[in-house]
Amino acid sequence: MRVFKKYLPLMVAKHVKTFFKGRIYIHGRGRFDFQSGLLMMPNQADLPHRQTVVEVNAMIGRLHMDAA
Repeated sequence: MRVFKKYLPLMVAKHVKTFFKGRIYIHGRGRFDFQSGLLMMPNQADLPHRQTVVEVNAMIGRLHMDAA
């Protein structure tokens, strides 16, 4: 499990894309699971959790577009 002391979407996206499956924790945001190179939306997510998942997954999509 990787712990991020600051929420930096690009850094989180690179970690998720590289390791493909696992768990991360972001101070002030909470715990996130990722699988298949994308953050997974928890069953009972609050608004900050949802925003983080959407933002990081969008960043991962941009990273894939830049690589192509």
